[in-house]
Amino acid sequence: MTGTRTTSPTRGGPAALLVVSSLVGVLIGLAIVTVQPVPGLPEPGAVVRVGLPVVRVLLDMAAVVTVGLCLLPLLVGFDRPKLAEPVLAGARRVAMSSALVWAVTALVALVLQTAELRPGDNVSAGAVLDYIRTVGAGKALLFVAVFALLSFALSLWSVRVGESVPAELRAAVALFALLPLPVTGHATNWRWHDFTMISMELHVLGSAAWTGGLGALVVLLAANRTLLAQAIPRFSKLATVCLVVVAVTGLFNGIVELLVNPTHSLWSGLFTTGYGLLLLLKTGCLGALAVVGGTIRWRLMPAIAALRTTALVTLAGIELSIMGLAFGFAVILTRAPVS
Repeated sequence: MTGTRTTSPTRGGPAALLVVSSLVGVLIGLAIVTVQPVPGLPEPGAVVRVGLPVVRVLLDMAAVVTVGLCLLPLLVGFDRPKLAEPVLAGARRVAMSSALVWAVTALVALVLQTAELRPGDNVSAGAVLDYIRTVGAGKALLFVAVFALLSFALSLWSVRVGESVPAELRAAVALFALLPLPVTGHATNWRWHDFTMISMELHVLGSAAWTGGLGALVVLLAANRTLLAQAIPRFSKLATVCLVVVAVTGLFNGIVELLVNPTHSLWSGLFTTGYGLLLLLKTGCLGALAVVGGTIRWRLMPAIAALRTTALVTLAGIELSIMGLAFGFAVILTRAPVS
């Protein structure tokens, strides 16, 4: 095995950094955004106020992991099946678990969002069904749960029969399940609402593919120099496209939300509101990601291609930590009042 393995990384370390930093991002966002209670109206309990964004970011993390693991065979390629199969077999098993977590967190979020809409009332199955029937966000979360379960079923099937289940199909289903998520965030009355929704969907898809792909790459391939050398040029191209898409769509959506606000100008809203401050923090994360990603691409890729030991795990861990913070900020940003 000489020439195929690097020094052994802590396999779950980068994934743990992603999840922990996303929770930290949620807590920072909650500290920045304060929603004043409306006099005379009941408020959701602390379990709902804090639990809902936590569940939402865990939903996002499960989705990201599932998408990344489903994309991994496409990044590795099929030139060396004997070398790749042990790694891909592990990826299929983990994808099965993450897809199941994804479905469960979507259903829990559905219950919590029902409770948020009915503060002080008991949440029954009938109330949840009524929420699904009357609120677009309810339909969206149900859609996500159903397609996450379909992704689980495809992963289970692939665990049994291997790559006979096309990786393209598994990746397409996982990505398709992301499309309704923007419906559960801001819904502006702006006349170009359809454009903002498409932009948000592209933002979600780009973020998931970029983060999930990096996580799968560093966790499952960092100890195999040969497969890593094959996969990282493909991922680098994907990450570049995702960076551009995420940056353009994120800025577009954030600026639109500030522009349509009648109580603040663009600059006032950007620097004096919780929404604006979170948007600045998220933009800062994106700038930092561009720097770290550029370092990996331009400084480490030649050494990886030459099968030499690099600091990939360290830099990727930093990048995943920043990505996690950005996901945490995004969860609060979609719920923050633009005022």
